[in-house]
Amino acid sequence: MITDLIYILAGLTLLYFGGEFLITGSLRIAHRFKISPFVIGATVMGFGTSSPEMAVSILASFREEAEVAVGNVIGSNIANVGLVLGLTALIVPLTIDKKRFKTETPPLAIATFLILYLAWDFTLSRWEGLLLLAGLVIYTWRTLKMDGDSDFELEEEVSLFSGKGIGYQIALAFVGLALLVLGAEWMVHGAVKIARGVGISEWFIGISIVALGTSLPEIVSSLMSARRGHGEMALGNIFGSNIFNIFMVLGASASLHPLNIKEAIHPDLLITTGVTCLLLLLISRRHQLNKLDGIILLLCYFSYIGLKAIGIV
Repeated sequence: MITDLIYILAGLTLLYFGGEFLITGSLRIAHRFKISPFVIGATVMGFGTSSPEMAVSILASFREEAEVAVGNVIGSNIANVGLVLGLTALIVPLTIDKKRFKTETPPLAIATFLILYLAWDFTLSRWEGLLLLAGLVIYTWRTLKMDGDSDFELEEEVSLFSGKGIGYQIALAFVGLALLVLGAEWMVHGAVKIARGVGISEWFIGISIVALGTSLPEIVSSLMSARRGHGEMALGNIFGSNIFNIFMVLGASASLHPLNIKEAIHPDLLITTGVTCLLLLLISRRHQLNKLDGIILLLCYFSYIGLKAIGIV
């Protein structure tokens, strides 16, 4: 029990410093190249925080566990919107520029509806996987190409590598990302051991502790970027993470090994589409997510978990 508590505390420590390093390095990169915080969140952070899902889904595809590969992405995208953005907006209002919202909404909507269409027949073929990977290339190229000069005030909170060259800042961001992923793994390891020790069921551990653990990198990075006044980076992180989950994670998984799903996933596909549309609707009203919006998103997420618990979806 003591060892498990040490894992949890060590994991929390790594999460804190990992978040600080990732956000600081990412902001310095954005400032250096005059890239907006949203784009850095949607590319560097979005790609990085999708790496755990990438590893899980590719491994599951080779083991012919298509339900795990697809469910991992669908569940992660629902958690990113409902849990991560809901929790972040509950603590710090998230604002996005009107023009930015108009340009970045189509890729998220297209990716969401595309996976709804492609996976509706319970299969993702190798050709469909390649189509998704092509979407990833187009999205990344479009995002970087359309981003104009961005000039924002850089407030330093972390002195590490301050004043150093861009190579140091890239290294700082990658070290931060690695610490985030490792911290999440240690927290999950300790929490699962304790939960099993007190007799909590494996299923509940899976939908609660493990599900939360895979979302911890997004939660920490979004909270820290919002707390430092860069709400667009938090939104970019989730937009990018969900798009990368669909285009990159499922695209790579299906390209390497076709995915044949044997369980009913229609409710989950409809829910992930629904919460994404709800998110876009909430933002479109004032180009901001406030506390009430955060509560709505959290209620949607925990309602989904509750419905899964009683077997309705």
